[in-house]
Amino acid sequence: MAALRRPTHRKRSVTERTVLAGEAAADAAHSAVAADGSAPVTGPARRRGLPFLDREKGGRAELPPAAAGDPQAAAFFDCDNTLLQGAAIFYLGLGLYKRQYFTHRDVARFVWQQAWFRLHGAEDPGHMAEAQDTALGIVAGKRVDDLEVICEEVFEDVMAGKIWPGTRALVQMHLDAGQRTWLVTAAPQEAARIIARRLGMTGALGTVAEAVDGVYTGRLVGEPLHGPAKAAAVRALARREGLELERCAAYSDSSNDIPMLSLVGHPYVINPDTALRRHARAEGWRVRDFRTGRKAAKVGIPAAAGLGAAAGGTAAAMALYRKRR
Repeated sequence: MAALRRPTHRKRSVTERTVLAGEAAADAAHSAVAADGSAPVTGPARRRGLPFLDREKGGRAELPPAAAGDPQAAAFFDCDNTLLQGAAIFYLGLGLYKRQYFTHRDVARFVWQQAWFRLHGAEDPGHMAEAQDTALGIVAGKRVDDLEVICEEVFEDVMAGKIWPGTRALVQMHLDAGQRTWLVTAAPQEAARIIARRLGMTGALGTVAEAVDGVYTGRLVGEPLHGPAKAAAVRALARREGLELERCAAYSDSSNDIPMLSLVGHPYVINPDTALRRHARAEGWRVRDFRTGRKAAKVGIPAAAGLGAAAGGTAAAMALYRKRR
């Protein structure tokens, strides 16, 4: 991550911090893709359309040819419990502990928070705030390059084996349709970029920590990329990337992400918490739960408009995943 100028640390309103966090995440994500020389679209377009399963009609259908490689369409994926089993920041915390960045007491708190998250399938704001404060205190004075190396190692050691195959297959379906895919997470931008890169995604939006001359100051730019800040980041990235949000899809497990899901034309719910499942049922959003063998909750299926259909085809996605293994 490029070094950021030290901002004037006056007291900001919640709205200002939310916007600042979103703009910083979008700037970092857009700049990273430009620096990597990535093509705007990362998957091969299929002019004949992408097959999917139409649950209402019980048969197969195809995306219209115009949907393939739509330059104004993209898919946004939450990370924790949507794409990854558990929370990325807790895995990163354990990785830092193994490298003697902090104490036994700190790791015990990380383990408890992770266990709570896995048991309840939802984020606890208090736990997230504690994790944030601990992480910022740990990295203050450390080099950005060093954290990036650790993030790479933690992904290889832990996270790679905890990706939900079903959600991974949905990412691949978007890529195969020639659509951009973005990870959106409260985890640090450095970790988010590595997860996205290893999954072949276009890029990532994550929490941006302030750094001066390549060294962390122990402060955030704005606030963690959580709740409304995610929606602000997606909106800001859409402006930079020339995306039409009505053509885009978003995926999440948490009711905290309702602002992001409501922002796009095609919201999808993966492994939902109770509040999000209830909201999805009321709104007619598609739901899929990869945590058990039970079928997805039957909710109304919105018009695909080219992009939603690709995302909604869980059965086809799983078939594609098995084929690629």
